[in-house]
Amino acid sequence: MFIPHTAQEQKEMLARIGVSSVRELLEIPAGLLYPKLNLPAALTEPELAAHIKALGAENKPLKNFIGAGIYEHFIPAAVNALSSRGEFLTAYTPYQAEASQGTLQTIYEFQSCICALTDMDVSNASHYDGATAMAEAVLATMRITGRQKVVLSGALHPQYVEVLHTYLRHFPKVRVETVPCPQGTLDLAALKAAADSDTACFVLADPNFYGQLEDSQAVADVTHAAGALLVSVFNPISLGVLHTPGSCGADFAVAEGQPLGNAMNFGGPGLGLFTCKEAYKRQMPGRIVGMAKDKDGRRSFVLTLQAREQHIRREKAASNICSNEALCALNALIYLTLLGPQGLKEVAQLNLERAHQLAQAVQALPGYQLKFNGPFFNEFVLQCAKPAKQVVKKLEKKGFAAYALSGKGFENCLLVCVTETKTAQDVADFAAALGGI
Repeated sequence: MFIPHTAQEQKEMLARIGVSSVRELLEIPAGLLYPKLNLPAALTEPELAAHIKALGAENKPLKNFIGAGIYEHFIPAAVNALSSRGEFLTAYTPYQAEASQGTLQTIYEFQSCICALTDMDVSNASHYDGATAMAEAVLATMRITGRQKVVLSGALHPQYVEVLHTYLRHFPKVRVETVPCPQGTLDLAALKAAADSDTACFVLADPNFYGQLEDSQAVADVTHAAGALLVSVFNPISLGVLHTPGSCGADFAVAEGQPLGNAMNFGGPGLGLFTCKEAYKRQMPGRIVGMAKDKDGRRSFVLTLQAREQHIRREKAASNICSNEALCALNALIYLTLLGPQGLKEVAQLNLERAHQLAQAVQALPGYQLKFNGPFFNEFVLQCAKPAKQVVKKLEKKGFAAYALSGKGFENCLLVCVTETKTAQDVADFAAALGGI
């Protein structure tokens, strides 16, 4: 509760405490205080609007060929028009199910769409982002198997790896091993050697960080032969044309759901998709919305399979991740509903075709070649004759945004992404810009 105090009341309270000011009460060191805000004079509303417009005019929009986890896709106008309605935009997390039937229904429909998309049995109401969903899936496999070893693909997104290590830093007995991907995809022989009787899970990205497609079924077979569980990290748009995690034997399938009707927004917020097989649903973190009937026999929606320990007894909880990205999940639901199976297939096909058109065009340029020869979806690694960071700077001057990889063996490599937002002319212009460097 907020209770305003008069200046006299504040003075009396400070005197009772024995200090002369709030600053003295808080004892903020002088070195931490900003001496003065150098703000300009106040503006009227029309003047401020003109000033903001002038600042915006200084932006130099670039054609975006960056992917690497956050993707630029076309978002139908109906997505934001519907999700920005007051009933959705102002709704809070539904703790009391009976008061939140509309929100609960949208989450239930979202879960249904994600299960249909992935061919998995159960979906939760979402997570903060793809990286936290992946980390939570790993913890679930450790609880299920009782094992203390986690094996990762060497082509997993490096930021996902960082998040996982953050989660595991208080698990001193857990060992994390990485299987190399020397040709851009997983070395199956190395996976067989790494997957032993102490392995809880193997984490596979397909498509992987380099855009390459993996043999998910073969990976699942090797993983299960060792008694371990498979955590599949997928691209939701790619499932319009590629095999689903469920059809390849994944035990947990997680993803960053931002490509489904959510803008890039400078990298956030994200939308963590989390699914699993029926047998593991009670180890699923977060919340699940289920369908039931009320006392009059009418269809209703409730929060179910959510342990109270997630809220109050942290040490007994399977997970302390209790919140979900409901508004982002609503965007994903509307997007998938608008497109339907055929629309999603067409979007995925455009991604596939445009990316391969660009790959073919740049390979014809002197000084450029694909680093890996395997099949890919909408991203690929392009090896340049010059350091990648130099190429990126020169592309910016030509009006294009590109992503420079780093690390041993990738100093001269770009990770190039093409989505349905790029026309055939955009593809040709990007290739021409590379050729002019």
